Amino acid sequence: MIEKVRSASSAEDALNSDAPKLDQQFCFAVYSTQHALNKIYAPLLERLGLTYPQYLVMLVLWETDDLTVKAIGNRLQLDSGTLTPLLKRVEAMGLIGRARDPGDERQVRVKLSASGSRLRREAKGIASEVSRATGRSNDDLKAIRKDLRKVRNALLGKRDKPDGKVPAG
Repeated sequence: MIEKVRSASSAEDALNSDAPKLDQQFCFAVYSTQHALNKIYAPLLERLGLTYPQYLVMLVLWETDDLTVKAIGNRLQLDSGTLTPLLKRVEAMGLIGRARDPGDERQVRVKLSASGSRLRREAKGIASEVSRATGRSNDDLKAIRKDLRKVRNALLGKRDKPDGKVPAG
């Protein structure tokens, strides 16, 4: 009987030693880091009255105003079913306007409102505050971003372009 218990215990130990460890999982490192980032962003974005996805939309439009919904979706890697309700909420806040493209009625164009443009000034320091919270140098963060883009693109079956932007499609 004692031999059976030892045998069962040895088999269980062998299974446990081969079991994946949470802290050794790449996915958990990314997940838990994103969770920590959300905790840093939440109070910063609350001052602007934005959620993180809304902030991302605004970042895209602050970079290039007057884009199609499809272009914004490609940039944020969001499908229209996710993006359209998000854009409707941002429009209801008075930060953007949406209108059919006169040249192609199938396309909806999104433009910053005056309020949306002004909000950019209020958001200017967010990136610096987040960078400071990481305790990493700007060079370190740049290298991490580059590595993360490579990982993301590999997972999506894409290759980085020299400018660091993800190819469309």
